[in-house]
Amino acid sequence: MIHIVLVSSAQSKPVQHRKKPTTTNSPTSKGNSTPSKKTNIQGKNTTNNTNSPKLRSSNKEVFTINGISFNMIRIEGGTYTMGATSEQGGDGENSERPIHQVTLSTFYIGETEVTQALWKAVMGENHSNWKGNTLPVESVNWYECQQFIDKIKEITGQNFRFPTEAEWEYAARGGNKSHHTKYSGSNNANAVAWHSGNSNNRTHPVKNKAPNELGLYDMSGNVDEWCMDWYGDYNSESQINPIEHSQGRFKVLRGGTFLFDEKNCRVSARSNNVPGYWDFYPGLRLALTK
Repeated sequence: MIHIVLVSSAQSKPVQHRKKPTTTNSPTSKGNSTPSKKTNIQGKNTTNNTNSPKLRSSNKEVFTINGISFNMIRIEGGTYTMGATSEQGGDGENSERPIHQVTLSTFYIGETEVTQALWKAVMGENHSNWKGNTLPVESVNWYECQQFIDKIKEITGQNFRFPTEAEWEYAARGGNKSHHTKYSGSNNANAVAWHSGNSNNRTHPVKNKAPNELGLYDMSGNVDEWCMDWYGDYNSESQINPIEHSQGRFKVLRGGTFLFDEKNCRVSARSNNVPGYWDFYPGLRLALTK
């Protein structure tokens, strides 16, 4: 069954109507929008040395914005099988089929979900339900996340963006270091994920669970993560650097949340919602093209 959430759950806070931010990716009159492309559109370079990369190594870059640092992990490109592969057992859904080969170029992805500290450093405000600098930002819709990304691009002069769904799953599986586990980094959900069975129905600080093979945290559970793609069915053809669909009604969400059971926190599990949707579990993880 495809998991589509269109209304708040009974546990959710009342839905408020925030003004939708204006971005270059706002919907057309037909309710469609065009996702960000992998073009190197850079913002202004800043002369403030507190808003620039402070560390580069072979596998990560560290950025600091208004005193808040965050790590971007280098993911070496490669080929993998996307979808309900054998380690998913009987939990795989029809939406995760057919499995298919995907080849990706090298990219960077956030070590953690975007924290409230980073969101506030960039946006100047934080409307998350649970407050805490090391908690993942939540209660943000896709358009607000795009506005956040646009501001980071302007500050750093770097090509930050959403991860594609294929990039997200490749990173969650451990890339070319994958141990082929059901969840991101383990076959034991409790070791790597905050889910409905252990979260006490709330978010938790990032990096409190074990990382996966690439040193990425909370790819399973905690908050759902918006992706670049419009949601759609898979096909069996091999693909290179895919964006699943250029138009649609729903944006992809990945990773599962503190409100979902273990099954919905698997590396191949898919979710989706309208891009204007927000409640206290959608968040995001940054990607970066170098």
